Amino acid sequence: MKPVLLMFIAFCCCVPAARAQQKAVYTPAIVPCACPVKIDSSFKTRCGYLVVPENRKKNNGKTIQLPFIVVESKNPHKKKDPLLFTTGGPGGSSLGWAAGAAGSNIINDRDCIAFEQRGTNYAQPNLYGPALANAIKIAYRKNLNKDSMVIEGVKQYRKDLEARGIDLSAYNTDETVADIHDLLTSLRIDSVNLWGISYSGGLMLAVLQHDPSRIRSLILDSPLPTFVHIDEDEPANFNEALTILFARCEKDSADKVLYGNLMEKFRQYFTSIAGKVFYIPYLEKGTTDTINIQYTRNDLLDIVQNYLSGQQKELAFVVTELIKGNHHGYMKQLLDDLFLYGRGPSGMRISVYCADQAAYNHESVMHQLYNAYPYMEGYHINDVYNAMCDCWASSPVKASTKQPFYSNKPALLADGELDNACRPLYIDMIHHYMPNSQRLLFTERGHGVGGRDFQHFIQQFLNDPYKKVGPAKSDIIVY
Repeated sequence: MKPVLLMFIAFCCCVPAARAQQKAVYTPAIVPCACPVKIDSSFKTRCGYLVVPENRKKNNGKTIQLPFIVVESKNPHKKKDPLLFTTGGPGGSSLGWAAGAAGSNIINDRDCIAFEQRGTNYAQPNLYGPALANAIKIAYRKNLNKDSMVIEGVKQYRKDLEARGIDLSAYNTDETVADIHDLLTSLRIDSVNLWGISYSGGLMLAVLQHDPSRIRSLILDSPLPTFVHIDEDEPANFNEALTILFARCEKDSADKVLYGNLMEKFRQYFTSIAGKVFYIPYLEKGTTDTINIQYTRNDLLDIVQNYLSGQQKELAFVVTELIKGNHHGYMKQLLDDLFLYGRGPSGMRISVYCADQAAYNHESVMHQLYNAYPYMEGYHINDVYNAMCDCWASSPVKASTKQPFYSNKPALLADGELDNACRPLYIDMIHHYMPNSQRLLFTERGHGVGGRDFQHFIQQFLNDPYKKVGPAKSDIIVY
């Protein structure tokens, strides 16, 4: 029995050692570089790459380079807790924010840091490629099934990125959280304020959850909490924002015939055209032959969503025109933009949504949504959805990342009442878990409130995160 016992003891001792060897050990590094974006030359800046493993689960030595910009405050008595910003999307580029920070009042009191997330524009590598956009263009030119062509484009997109040696399973929120903490460590920052918008609002919550020790405060603009399953919410969010906007239009307009009961008219019309195919004669720029391009209800919903996101004051009139069948001018603009700029999510957006969202979605809830909102059945309000993720090479984020958590850290939470993506409900949910947070509701704005008045509240908050900001304004509710 003794040899067997010794073997058992040896096995028990070796297993932890083997597991320890599997864990990647690394030291993040910073490599100086030229600033990728132009910053006011009167400010001292520091630009560099954060060098970290591509996949921290694999000890293969492969690294990536993530750029950042530090814009230093000119104030000799500046605070020692900088403000770090990274943008939303997921997949957006963050470095341009540094130029705006240099022109704002926020730089008066503390340094500002812009951090480019892995896989985005200035990162090396980035996850951009033309395959998906090209597939969508072909679908329109040849009147092919658009959902099928999206899947073909995603498959080719994945092949192209993997041919570049990119490990797609390494591009998710968990890795980016580790990147941000590595950046703080490398810059020797002991106290920091985090600013995130939309997706990066949830990302900053995950940064706090991972290690709250050096996080002084959070500023979250139109945040998507990590614990929200956005695909199970967005059709309802879209419907709610439309309802509010159309109700205001009916109340404020003198033309009750045109704008009266507009939400019900909208629902009835868009439900009635389910499965219907329309055609538009279209001449693509740079070509000589006019072609008849098919479009459906989904394209008209794209038009509505585009206006709701950026031209809200014009949307009610646009909807009355669409209901009348006056599609041509709006469809032409949609197609002009599609062929000029392309359409389709970036590889980073696909990777993050597949890891963060699709892996945790419930198909049964999706079907419930379409029963509640039949006018949206078959419409992918989010440009990344489960069928695409089935063709991608993502790894789900940790289950703990998707769980809500309590924190007594101070936070400033803001959203627009007309936000069609991340409803104000989300800042209320975050407040439930962060009792030292305070909320701003911008009644005339949508997703991403921004603006100088928001910066004014931010300055107040950063000066004393536990003191209530204010005063409220006619179009801004503080609560």
